[in-house]
Amino acid sequence: MQQYKQMVDKHASLILSAFDYIWKNPETGYREWKTHRYLKDAFTALGYQVTEAGNIPGFIAEADTGRPGPTVLVFGEMDALLVPGHPECDPETGAVHACGHATQTAALLGLAAALKEPGALEGLSGKVRLCAVPAEESIEIEFRRQLMAQGIIRHVSGKVEFLRRGLLDGVDMAFMIHADIDPPHGGSMNGGSNGLIAKTVAFEGVSAHAGGLPHRGINALYAANLSLNAINALRETFQDDAHIRVHPIITAGGSSVNAIPDCVTMESYVRGATMDGIVEVNDKVNRAIAASAAAMGAKAEIEDVSAVWPRWNDRGIMEVFRTAMNEVLTHVDIGPERWGTGCSDMGDICSLMPMVQGYVGGAEGTEHGVSYRISHPETACVDSAKVQMLAVRLLLENDAARARKIAADYKPAFACKEDYFAYVAKLCRRYDAVRYAENGDVTLQVGK
Repeated sequence: MQQYKQMVDKHASLILSAFDYIWKNPETGYREWKTHRYLKDAFTALGYQVTEAGNIPGFIAEADTGRPGPTVLVFGEMDALLVPGHPECDPETGAVHACGHATQTAALLGLAAALKEPGALEGLSGKVRLCAVPAEESIEIEFRRQLMAQGIIRHVSGKVEFLRRGLLDGVDMAFMIHADIDPPHGGSMNGGSNGLIAKTVAFEGVSAHAGGLPHRGINALYAANLSLNAINALRETFQDDAHIRVHPIITAGGSSVNAIPDCVTMESYVRGATMDGIVEVNDKVNRAIAASAAAMGAKAEIEDVSAVWPRWNDRGIMEVFRTAMNEVLTHVDIGPERWGTGCSDMGDICSLMPMVQGYVGGAEGTEHGVSYRISHPETACVDSAKVQMLAVRLLLENDAARARKIAADYKPAFACKEDYFAYVAKLCRRYDAVRYAENGDVTLQVGK
């Protein structure tokens, strides 16, 4: 294991230079072209044959042991967030890596370089597929809807889009490491985290003079406000162990103070620990939206844009990471009983294959906030690459015995990606939530 760690250490300057570049050139999902080009050139220089996603950023490359065995997929997420108040954000776009994805891609490059070292693949069986993937953060939904309308993507999430495009075909298991805040030189992993349904709502009213003729208008902003209150009134019905989170925002609330708002838009997530629970609450939220719009005589078009499967970390790979982390880090905390209420499209991956998302320290501040920064890049990037290098070895040594057992024991939610996509397609739809008949009848639709 010491030799494997040294293989990574040899490329520490390459890793840290990549982190520095990507941190200083943040790009949000499906816009990561500078990051894509930087990493592609670096992988090519290492001797990899890169398969690009095409008209979106991202690519895959493989290290082949030359011996039959499972294929282990390693992700590095490329996208940044929008935090305009962050001191190191892009002044034009407000983008910044306030979730630490710059460390992931730097570590992925370090792993790629280490796997090219003499002897790195000796005694291993199978393949390692390295994936620089876009668009993990479910933000800028309207921009992604435009990409969908143009036929560029079909899915909000980068991993799901890669899955659709066949870039993940033939993979038996997957992992990735995310930067973490505490402890500074530690590693951690929990049992999993929430899934979600992401939605947009367009409230349509009737514009009129706000002072002179308000009685002739239908206030779309009031319809939206009523829906916010109705959703809040539902919160006591959310069961504690379901880990439900609903957090809508209004993204457009009117254009002129002296006109009744006739077009108001809202975005929201409905998060939860199981997809059945998410769907149940999502129907409640849609009903609240429809009833609120009807109360004002407004219309509401609801679009459930994407669904993210809850993420369940595989216990077998968790034990592999426990061993790998203990070889590299000073403090390791593996808690299968703990649950996270954030979301990741790694959950969609776990619906089809065993996977884990681990955490390595090196960050400080508040995730997704103005205080977030990478205070110890050596830990967040170089040590992360070491942990991943050791995990590859542990999974694929001895004729890939561990990896074969993990794959054989796993019971996925779906037998194949086609079944997964068919299920998700039923959840993602656009419809008019309120229908007005000429006879005065009002019909509400909640999406079932």
